Amino acid sequence: MSKILIIEDEEAIRRVLTKILKEENSSYDIFEASDGLLAIEFIKNQDFDLILCDIKMPKMDGLEVLEATKKIKPDIPIVMISGHGDLETAVETMRHGAYDYISKPPDLNRLLNTVRNALDRKKLIKENKILKQRVDKKYEMIGHSDQIQDVKSVIEKVAPTEARVLITGPNGTGKELVAHWLHQKSNRSSGSLVEVNCAAIPSELIESELFGHLKGAFTSANKDRAGKFEAANEGTLFLDEIGDMSLPAQAKVLRALQENKIQRVGSDKDIKVNVRVIAATNKDLKKEILEGRFREDLYHRLAVILIKVPSLNDRREDIPLLINFFSSQISIEQGTATKHFSEKAMNLLKSYDWTGNVRELRNVVERLIILGSDEISDSDVKLYAQKK
Repeated sequence: MSKILIIEDEEAIRRVLTKILKEENSSYDIFEASDGLLAIEFIKNQDFDLILCDIKMPKMDGLEVLEATKKIKPDIPIVMISGHGDLETAVETMRHGAYDYISKPPDLNRLLNTVRNALDRKKLIKENKILKQRVDKKYEMIGHSDQIQDVKSVIEKVAPTEARVLITGPNGTGKELVAHWLHQKSNRSSGSLVEVNCAAIPSELIESELFGHLKGAFTSANKDRAGKFEAANEGTLFLDEIGDMSLPAQAKVLRALQENKIQRVGSDKDIKVNVRVIAATNKDLKKEILEGRFREDLYHRLAVILIKVPSLNDRREDIPLLINFFSSQISIEQGTATKHFSEKAMNLLKSYDWTGNVRELRNVVERLIILGSDEISDSDVKLYAQKK
């Protein structure tokens, strides 16, 4: 059921607009305000899907209502209606964030089409917010330890900048989570976060994957294809396991970072790209440089900011929080009741050597939830999660 607010000082016009909308869809929940001040009170206390607003009104005109609403609830589409319509007024309202502008008397088809489109847009915004919340929940960074708080603090400072970030840490510590947080809290969050696992792509295909290729550039190149740099344009490119990238590919990545230009495989034409690069590795890149497997100039390009993700063994106080989080998450995924862990079970799990870090802990929690008792005991841990 869509909630619509009509702001109009003339009662006869309010009645007509209400009648038109009710005939279009009887489920519309329609509110009326006779002036801008009353409308603002409504907007503060209600969540509307659409506002139809007159421009010339006493006490507070339509433009003032528009500006105030955009500060309070910027996602509500507002359609401005005026009997004193001219191009300059229309442009002014659109510049201030109006969804559309309609002259009085309104054309019935145009009014209804505008209402339908505006409501569809509001629904899409709402769905996108819910989806984003789910994604944020999936990539939530759990923990209150000093080590994880330090990581969060650096993310808060670095994310809004354009600085490149190199994330280091052992396998399974959550380097991908850090990359997602950096993207979500950046000015590029409306753009794409494109992930590339450099270790999973054969060295002969990594250049094509990153930079794209032209048809016929190599045997299996049946058509032109854009690469990940182009896909991440105006967004963020996350190069995971960059320590496994071949030296020729490293040279091309270096050029892309230096000049903001790439060339598809088989082409000599430059393509401009606007991409923020975040990289991650579990390797000691300084050692890799000394052994000739990683370019020092690329390292310095990438490592403007270094974020070291701590191992789980270095933040054992976070283990109970992680167990509770995973237990809740897994029960939702499996549609079962959330299982609780006894204090003895928690303490036993805290004492283990977590070489696989957070990833290993999640796997163990899932195993215990599937195989263990209604309340996970230390006996369950010894039986199903004993560390050799």
